[in-house]
Amino acid sequence: MEYRQLGRSGLKVPVLSLGTGTFGGAGEFFERWGSTQVAEARRIVDLCLEHGLNFFDTADIYSAGGSEEVLGEALKGRRDKVLIASKATFPMGDGPNDKGSSRYHLVRACEASLRRLQTDHIDLYFMHGFDALTPVEETLRALDDLITAGKIGYIGASNFSGWQLMKSLAVSEKYGLGRYVSYQGYYSLIGRDYEWELMPLALDQGVGTMVWSPLGWGRLTGKIRRGQAADSGRIASGGAVGGPPVDDEKLYDIVDVLDEIAQARGKSIAQVALNWLLTRPSVANVVIGARNEEQLTQNLGAVGWSLATDEVARLDAVSQTTPVYPYWHQKGFDERNPKPTTW
Repeated sequence: MEYRQLGRSGLKVPVLSLGTGTFGGAGEFFERWGSTQVAEARRIVDLCLEHGLNFFDTADIYSAGGSEEVLGEALKGRRDKVLIASKATFPMGDGPNDKGSSRYHLVRACEASLRRLQTDHIDLYFMHGFDALTPVEETLRALDDLITAGKIGYIGASNFSGWQLMKSLAVSEKYGLGRYVSYQGYYSLIGRDYEWELMPLALDQGVGTMVWSPLGWGRLTGKIRRGQAADSGRIASGGAVGGPPVDDEKLYDIVDVLDEIAQARGKSIAQVALNWLLTRPSVANVVIGARNEEQLTQNLGAVGWSLATDEVARLDAVSQTTPVYPYWHQKGFDERNPKPTTW
């Protein structure tokens, strides 16, 4: 397992972490993701640790806290061997203060997560989304106080737009508050919007990227192919709900190239798609998911080898899309405004 430094921090993390949105399976939405319970979760954690993956990602909203509860049980007796990331901001109740990034909500949300995880600290705590109603200063001051109290180690932002992340970083610098060291966002061969603004920002500001849904809601597993229906997997079970639409022909073209490379390298389509992400600038970690041990073992095979330069170029080319304004316009001035990667 390779380890990379997480942004402008001293923390080193494995290049793969396990997303535990499949733990719990409470409610119609999260049941589509998976319904792993404690016994199977313990075995999955065992496999992760055997392969050097000691980083586990969860959120309070996953299965209404059920994911954190299952993960906490699965990590009993080995908390000191692992890193835990969790998140807050999204609704956890019906009350007006049961959501958002106010001091009121964050302090209570963090305490609740600590109880469910059965731990005294969370290593990396994300704001799951941007709260435009709460002053950025209030959010960051509350997080800084939680850091000082030893309840969280580092902080990160997830699903922020570029200006929201940059404003937050500026406020942290102005007032000497805890700084977002990581950005967790969607990025895949079928979703490269991250490269337009967030990737250059991450490189400029020293923010390490953690990638969620690296297989594009299960579309890059090899189960969806040209000329055949997807009769198994996350997409077949309705798991694309909440995700962006994807042009079928574009997807098929990308999968065709993934398949050619996979066959030539003796790898799976998913392993090639994950390995491509590990070649991208700013990426420190890719959050993989697994409904069972078989899927986990396959995804762990994405590390320990590297795509060749020409293979990366082929995948870049087939997945390229025209960016929105002003990014397509800025491409005409690349001599003075170089991009970290082609898009």
